[in-house]
Amino acid sequence: MDKDRIEGSVEQAKGKVKEVAGKVTGDSKTEAEGKADQVKGKVKNTIGGIKDTLRGE
Repeated sequence: MDKDRIEGSVEQAKGKVKEVAGKVTGDSKTEAEGKADQVKGKVKNTIGGIKDTLRGE
């Protein structure tokens, strides 16, 4: 498994926590940052998946 997939999954999880924290506290900036972090994590995870595919894993 490519390290990008692991890092992407971690980024997604952190983003989700940040999004929920923003919703709970009513902080729309934190909520938006959490959503953006989730998207970055998904992209990184996808890139790692492509690398795994190219390596035949």
